[in-house]
Formats: sequence, C-alpha cells, structure tokens
Amino acid sequence: MNTENIFENNSPLLMPAYKFLTEDKRLGKNIIYLTLAGSRAYGTNNENSDTDIRGIALESVDSVLIDKSFEQIEDSETDTVIYSLRKFFKLCAECNPNVIEMLGTREQDILYMNAVGKKIRDNAEIFLSKLAYKKFVGYATAQLRRLQNALANDSYPQREKNLHIIKSIESMMLACQNEYGLNHAEINFELGEEILISVDAQKLPLKKFFAMNAGLGTMLNNYAKLNHRNRKKDDNHLHKHAMHLIRLYMTGIDILEGRGIITYREKDLPILRKIHTGEITLDEVFKMVDEYDAKILSAYKNSHLPDRPDYAKIDKLLLEIFKNFT
Repeated sequence: MNTENIFENNSPLLMPAYKFLTEDKRLGKNIIYLTLAGSRAYGTNNENSDTDIRGIALESVDSVLIDKSFEQIEDSETDTVIYSLRKFFKLCAECNPNVIEMLGTREQDILYMNAVGKKIRDNAEIFLSKLAYKKFVGYATAQLRRLQNALANDSYPQREKNLHIIKSIESMMLACQNEYGLNHAEINFELGEEILISVDAQKLPLKKFFAMNAGLGTMLNNYAKLNHRNRKKDDNHLHKHAMHLIRLYMTGIDILEGRGIITYREKDLPILRKIHTGEITLDEVFKMVDEYDAKILSAYKNSHLPDRPDYAKIDKLLLEIFKNFT
C-alpha cells in the first residue's frame, strides 16, 4: 500500500493538522480504515459541528508478540481516534455503540478503506448479538442520567432520583440474567427515601454473586458522580444530550431487529433535529424514553440474534488478517 496516496483527494485529511496520521510509525501504511464519526456520521450535524474521525490500524506482528502493541491513538486537536485492530475487534464483539457504528457509516462518509478494512466492514454481522441491548441501553441510560441531573437542583425529590436509579437497575438486571444465572430469580424493589431490594435466588455461584454486586455498585457510584456534573450546561448541550439519547435507542433497536448497523439516521433526522433545536421539549423526550425502553426491550426479547457473537468467526477473521496482510 502506497502511503503517499492514502489520503489523496480526501479533505480534510490533507490539512496539516492531520499529518500525524502519516508521520506516526504506528499509523501511516498500517491504517486500514478511516470514517467520519459523531454528528456528521449520524446526519445530525450543523454549521458548527466538529469533524470527528475514527479509524483502525493494523499492528505489526512483532509488536503483538512482544506485547508492545498499542490499543488506540487519540488526537484531541482533530477529534481523531485510531483503534488497533485487536482493540477494535474486542469492542465490536462487546457491541460497544461508539465503535460498532464505525461499520455502519455511509459509503460517502468513508475517508479511506483498503482491502483489509473492506473485509472487516463486509463481515460486520459476525459482531452482532443480543449484547446490543445491554450496551445500547447502558449508554442511553448514561445520557439520560446526565440530562436529568443537569436539570435537577438540590431540592430535586430523592424519591424521583431513586425512581431513576431503579429503572437503571431493572435494565441492567434484565441484560445480566443469563450472565449471572438469574433467569429464575425474583427481584423486587421498594421505593422511598432509600431503595430496598429483595432478591430470591437459589444456589447462585459466589463468583457470580460478587460480580453482580460489583456491577450494581459501579452503576450506583457513576450515578452519584453525575449528581455533581453538567448542571451548568446550556440548553443547546442539554438538547444535544437528549438527541443522542434517542438516537442510541434507535440504533440499538435496528440491530436487535435484524436491520444491521445504521449509523446515518436518515429516516429519523426530522425527529432528532427537532429534539436538538428544542422543538420537542425535554419533558416530551422523557416520555419518549419510556416508549423506546419498551420498544428496545421487545426487540431484545424477540431478537433472532445470538446471545453472544460468534467468537470463533471473529477469531478466524482476526487470524486471517494477521496471516495474510502483515
């Protein structure tokens, strides 16, 4: 691959700010895929939107063997993130929303793609599974908490805060039923100034019990941190959070219902833009969240996707790339 021609005719990559892409020895000829990301990839951009770029670079076999390969390279000036091939595969297998969407961008939003990048993109379906529910609901919930806490003040009723926490826990517990062996467990909450939980589960392995509790603890700690963030965000940022919250639900539902990864939300742009501009109020967005919660839960329960991705196919593709292209 001729590195001198990697970015030929591809503005903005010809700009001096992007020279690190060819000068960094870990990148340059090792780059296999570059695509627009963020609002320009979703179709929700405006005249003030940044240009975010995401990509994949193939690590050398030597760096992998001596455990000196990189995981990702970030350039804050240009909002660019380049993932190593192995890190990219790992995150895609987890159905990480910020990474899996790279394989669903429009053809015109791909800035560079060689034969290896095309092979990965053509096999995007091997990464898809019901894990999309846990990941997309998790990311959407995080956006929701940021939004709600930005609007909250010190007098925000504790009961309401607890209600939001319970919704997060219920979503998390549903997604983790298979993982922690809670398929037949009975879980009940009592809502008040404190949240009381009752769990009836027989013969739950100790390791899974601790894993479940660790997950709940992390979720609660993250929620507590959010209580101290974002209260000074202006309305534009709040509506932007709201827009991406709904967009996450939309993308997750598409995956679970078998439509694949649809990053550019062409049919949904009218609604998303109305949320962004405030034409759809935040109160209305909160009502939409309840509706989308129900939709994505239904999509999860009726999905024909496997519970986990086909790790054998993922490993086979990864080995094939390292054997044939490094």
